[in-house]
Amino acid sequence: MGGPYAPVIAQLGGRPTKNVDIPICSVFLVAFLGFGISHMVLFRRNLARGHKFIPSAVTFGFCMSRVVANVIRITWACYPNNVRIAIAAQIFVAAGVLLLFILNLLYAQRMLRAALPALGWSRPVSWTFKALYILVVISIIMLITVVIQSMYTLNANTHRIDRDIQLYGATYFAIVSFLPLPIVSLVMLFAEKEKVDSFGSGSWRTKGLIVFVAGTLLCLGASFRAGTSWMAPHPIYDPPSYMHKACFYVFDFGIDISVVILFLFSRVDKRFHVPNGSSKVRHYRGSDGAEKGSSVEQIQKDETQRDIESSSS
Repeated sequence: MGGPYAPVIAQLGGRPTKNVDIPICSVFLVAFLGFGISHMVLFRRNLARGHKFIPSAVTFGFCMSRVVANVIRITWACYPNNVRIAIAAQIFVAAGVLLLFILNLLYAQRMLRAALPALGWSRPVSWTFKALYILVVISIIMLITVVIQSMYTLNANTHRIDRDIQLYGATYFAIVSFLPLPIVSLVMLFAEKEKVDSFGSGSWRTKGLIVFVAGTLLCLGASFRAGTSWMAPHPIYDPPSYMHKACFYVFDFGIDISVVILFLFSRVDKRFHVPNGSSKVRHYRGSDGAEKGSSVEQIQKDETQRDIESSSS
């Protein structure tokens, strides 16, 4: 153990330079900051009206992580030989996008539960989604660990193990980003509109379109990163064309900001809002529906009690 050692393998985007990366990162920094603040403003306004939608705050957190990622990449361009800054840049670029994967999968899950409640609210499916979320957290911890470890050792076997874990992580994240697409397709094909448990505002078709477009973009970026990871490593002085800076900014920050903008202007805070406590009652009818159901049950109990009393008398 020693180091940290400078990487010898070509990476997506390569080492940033002042004349190219600083202007591009500055534009993305301002964009993520502006749209992040917009999501937070929506969250605060909705919360003041009693309209609690936590995904807006999560999107704000994602934008702030992308702001930090761009700041670190600008710093790396100013200090290109600082390996510790390079490590931090890689970690923030890899970790942030997972929040968007989880949000889009959450929206798809809400559509599944509304359209096919017997399936969506079943315990095996609910446990499967929870396992996916937990495995995302475990996987990103593993990836952060191996990224740091690979920079502090020259042991070939350790590098092999680290690469295997990185390939697993890139593949798993690509699968998670893809999952909303078959879920929404299943919902749109087999859901009976008159039986759909309505939630949020807007049409059912628009909800599906939002999740499908966001899922396609996120899956495109994750699949590109996974595909390039599975390619044979190239030396850092001879990177392949798919490791170009343009590919990095398009398939990372470009797709991320597109999804953030999509969530903002499509008003997911209205379309995918569900009443508090829905997971406990296993429906999206809200407290009114629950109170209505309980009042009907109470009336039936009262009528039954009166019948018993009258028959006994």
